[in-house]
Amino acid sequence: MKLTEQEVRRVAELANLALRDDEVVRMTRDLDGILLHVDKLNELDTSNVEPMAQVFSAGETLRADVERTPLSNADAVANAPVTSGGYYKVPLVIER
Repeated sequence: MKLTEQEVRRVAELANLALRDDEVVRMTRDLDGILLHVDKLNELDTSNVEPMAQVFSAGETLRADVERTPLSNADAVANAPVTSGGYYKVPLVIER
């Protein structure tokens, strides 16, 4: 798969990223390399590979599921730079 600079610019725009021309060139090359690697992985025959029900190996265990008191609203937003009404306040990014 060959990724174009126009496609990289579009993805950057959707992610609200401002890339310089040299960054677009580098990202195009890097992302194209990643997609070529994924295409190569897709060539592997995995028909005899059993699907995994979970990612943990047989001997591993998960921590005990113990009920704990959740954070209070005040504690949850204590380190936020800007809050309003007990919620995080973030800049608007959907509308430009």
